[in-house]
Amino acid sequence: MSAAADLALALTLGEPAGIGPDLTLAIWRRRVELDVPPFYLIGDPEFLSARAQILRLDVPLAVVEPAAAAATFERALPLVPLGLAVSASPGKPDASSAPAVVASVRRAVADVMGGRAAAVVTNPIAKNVLYRSGFAEPGHTEFLAKLAQKATRKAVQPVMMLWSTELAAVPVTIHLPLRDVVTRLSTDLVATTGRIVAHDLMTRFGIARPRIAVAGLNPHAGEDGALGKEDRIIVAPAVARLKAEGIDAFGPLPADTLFHESARAGYDVALCMYHDQALIPIKTLAFERAVNVTLGLPFVRTSPDHGTAFDIAGTGRAAPFSLVAALALAARLSATKPALASAK
Repeated sequence: MSAAADLALALTLGEPAGIGPDLTLAIWRRRVELDVPPFYLIGDPEFLSARAQILRLDVPLAVVEPAAAAATFERALPLVPLGLAVSASPGKPDASSAPAVVASVRRAVADVMGGRAAAVVTNPIAKNVLYRSGFAEPGHTEFLAKLAQKATRKAVQPVMMLWSTELAAVPVTIHLPLRDVVTRLSTDLVATTGRIVAHDLMTRFGIARPRIAVAGLNPHAGEDGALGKEDRIIVAPAVARLKAEGIDAFGPLPADTLFHESARAGYDVALCMYHDQALIPIKTLAFERAVNVTLGLPFVRTSPDHGTAFDIAGTGRAAPFSLVAALALAARLSATKPALASAK
């Protein structure tokens, strides 16, 4: 679904005790300097006003409907209230705020699916706080997929891509203990993930024929079976399947030589077999600028690629660049019109 030019981005509350509220306020203050696209925050106006006072930031707030957010953004930070109070102090997570955190995500998805917002941008959450309050999903990605599936009544398989100008990387398996990766990894999963990535790079990013470098699971991509047979019996058949479908995929490739500068010039995205194989290189290359993008959804969703940083919440020291990049990428991707209603 494409976004109308006059729609703002829906920014979720995130963990109230973290740096999300700090960044939201600071970025609006620097909106011209940082060239920030219009957005509105979904949350508690009284809470945000109190956080602005803690940070000593003069930020006018305006309670609006989503349709009025873009026109309001120049003069005030638009807020869409949920009717749920938030009480968490900086650096002190408060489980009573969990309902507002979850409701903010629900409202953002409802707004974008209802044509009232251009895209969803999520501030970071503290999953352990939500778990203690009964939140059943592993994280944002899975929850967003569940909401999309409920809204469309169609099966949704989300794919997490970490994007920066230096590198785009996708973990095939995400929030799994390392010991469980081998049992969950399959040819079907690798091929399906590659298919979604190729589709969304074409339809959202405008890359006519994406080049997908597929990392091996084992050291040296298994050394032809000497260091593990998974690359030969799981990964290689998936690559062959993608190639047969006309997708420019190649591998499995040794991960230890996949991320240096000259290697990165040869592909558009690295398809990695597990979480850290993808996230370590991109966080090394672009720690303050990387963006988490969820592919495979019927709407655009981005997020800063950092956590809640409780230790600096309320201090004003949080760097805004990853959230700024997430907002900019969401605006860019939502402005394109995908050929199919699939993704990012």
